[in-house]
Amino acid sequence: MKALTRIGSLMAAAVVAVVGISTQQAAPAPAADPYQVLVFSKTAGFRHDSIPTGIQTIRDLGTANGFTVTATEDSNVFTTSQLANYKAVVFLSTTGDVLNASQQTAFESYINGGGGYVGVHAAADTEYSWPYYGQLVGAWFNSHPAIQQVTARVEDRNHPSTAHLGTTWVRTDELYNYSTNPRPNVRVLINLDESTYSGGNMGDHPIAWYHAQGSGRSFYTGFGHTIQSYSEQAFRQHLLGGIQYAAGAGSTPPVTQIEGEAFSSQSGVQVAPHGGASGGRTLGYIDNGDWAGYSQVSTAGRTSFSARISSGGAGGTLRIRSGSATGTVLGTVAVPVTGGWDNFQTISATLTASGSGPLFLTFSGGSGSLFDVDSFTLQ
Repeated sequence: MKALTRIGSLMAAAVVAVVGISTQQAAPAPAADPYQVLVFSKTAGFRHDSIPTGIQTIRDLGTANGFTVTATEDSNVFTTSQLANYKAVVFLSTTGDVLNASQQTAFESYINGGGGYVGVHAAADTEYSWPYYGQLVGAWFNSHPAIQQVTARVEDRNHPSTAHLGTTWVRTDELYNYSTNPRPNVRVLINLDESTYSGGNMGDHPIAWYHAQGSGRSFYTGFGHTIQSYSEQAFRQHLLGGIQYAAGAGSTPPVTQIEGEAFSSQSGVQVAPHGGASGGRTLGYIDNGDWAGYSQVSTAGRTSFSARISSGGAGGTLRIRSGSATGTVLGTVAVPVTGGWDNFQTISATLTASGSGPLFLTFSGGSGSLFDVDSFTLQ
């Protein structure tokens, strides 16, 4: 067994990795065309002046892309029979407590039964006392600085809401801080580079994401505060892609999320206790030449990889392989030095989709400890 040299690592190799794997089916078969979308914009708190422009934008997107839009602020439409008419429901900058108990029950049944949800901006400032909604939106609003320019990092370009974007997206908007980081429970699409603006307090700062909920689909974007947002072609396409995904009209492959410490075979690496990681542990003590295998994870058809990593050591290179620790290399990604073992960043790589066997991760770099892997996703 490798000697444990990192400070604060007195616990370690005796911890047995528990398999942590979940597969989110990102979208079912495409929805019939045309279809109907409900836009709900009731507010019981702050009211955004961009709501009318947002409604008209979604109407225009529908006209051009094969869906019709009903816009309302009447909560009474939230019944089982009425919701059944819609492939997706857009919460457009809603605020406060906007649904009563029976309406909540109807909406929960709608989503769990296969309906779609799209949350735009202040949708995260809604229904704080309803736990199911908190899971659906992904994270609740906490605070925001003044409207300003930001550089957003696009970490998943395989989704219909981000396929048109580059690896970064510079735009001006009101930028929410959230009460919790949604990353453990969603597939993050875009995160904010907090070094490019003032007032961010999350470190790892997701701003747009999606996930499966029951048999339904949820998409959220924190953008969309300003009226000007709705005239930006890139934002309009981002919003359209989110609606199409939620409605089941855009398809994305299944997303498999794995805890790094859930390896089934290994050489050199160990499970490391880590308070800042999901589940409190990481795949750690990684040195040059080490590897980890995941027999429970197939590489067949996979086209993208992302991982949450930290490095107070040398950094290095992570290779995604199929079949064995010396198998076909599907993708390679550089792991930067993040400035500390508690400073997590997300890295990503495009895969060749030529894999067929189980997943293996191999590691190379300089001397000593290279980096830790918290969790990772394959799509």
